[in-house]
Amino acid sequence: MSQDYAVETQGLSLRFGKTLAVDALDLKIPRASIYGFLGPNGSGKSTSIRMLTGLLKPSAGTATVLGEHLPGAEEKLRLRIGYMTQKFSLYDNLSVQENLDFVARIYGIKRAHAKQRRDELIELYELNPQRKQLAGSMSGGQKQRLALAAATIHSPELLFLDEPTSAVDPENRREFWERLFDLSDAGTTILVSTHYMDEAERCHQLAILDQGVKRADGSPQALMNAMNAWTIEVSGDNLRALKASLEQENEVVSAAQIGARLRVLIHKCQNTADPLLWLQQRTGARELEMVRPNLEDVFVNCTGARVTKNDNHANEHTKGIHDVE
Repeated sequence: MSQDYAVETQGLSLRFGKTLAVDALDLKIPRASIYGFLGPNGSGKSTSIRMLTGLLKPSAGTATVLGEHLPGAEEKLRLRIGYMTQKFSLYDNLSVQENLDFVARIYGIKRAHAKQRRDELIELYELNPQRKQLAGSMSGGQKQRLALAAATIHSPELLFLDEPTSAVDPENRREFWERLFDLSDAGTTILVSTHYMDEAERCHQLAILDQGVKRADGSPQALMNAMNAWTIEVSGDNLRALKASLEQENEVVSAAQIGARLRVLIHKCQNTADPLLWLQQRTGARELEMVRPNLEDVFVNCTGARVTKNDNHANEHTKGIHDVE
């Protein structure tokens, strides 16, 4: 394993009966970076994280985490990684302070250091007013900060976060991500799964997963630059009828209404060398504008209905955005 990477996998796969939950996943996650898993429900995000934490044994492939090979090094890695699950997993009938004390004992932290670390995290995550409050009575944002404190009480080198902001409001999500950047700047490598586009754009790099397959990999900007589709916005009347009509065209990846406009993704191919002319001929619309793609466009291009129904189409549509540097 290269010293530059906290995680490397080759062909990592997991099968549940006849279901291939993760299919030949190749990853290289740089140290001290925030790396994202972006994908719909059932895409293999949580399963991949559980294999990398040693909670699930892969059916095939190899994984190297912090220089250790999995499976086989689970106990060695236990004190070097942190894991925050999607569902709040601490004890509702213990206070903030009691929960952190309990987690510190699990990690074998000596009493004096555990107390110092606990108080430091309570201050850092602004939990002093809730220090003696039962965790079960706290708000979603407070629980989230407590869970992050518990996951980092032993100062892990690598932190896994499985959709950590799914139950909190935008303001708390934004504050949470500020904490993640602080951890990354201090040298912690973070792997976070999400289905929020704004969160995915905050990652240094990300993989887009769909049906257990990695469809694309790279920095958010590189993925947007390399997308193999045109993005055009259409204004005018009868947008619902126009959307239904465009969705029947083979060249159209998707059409989505955004307010008074229709955002249309069109495959880059021989038929659409001039996408504005092609779209005008199909719709008769006069108000057309080529716009820059965003990460949601990349996501749709990788995981849209046409992509997921046909692997050959998937390979064609995502050509050029696999493992983008």
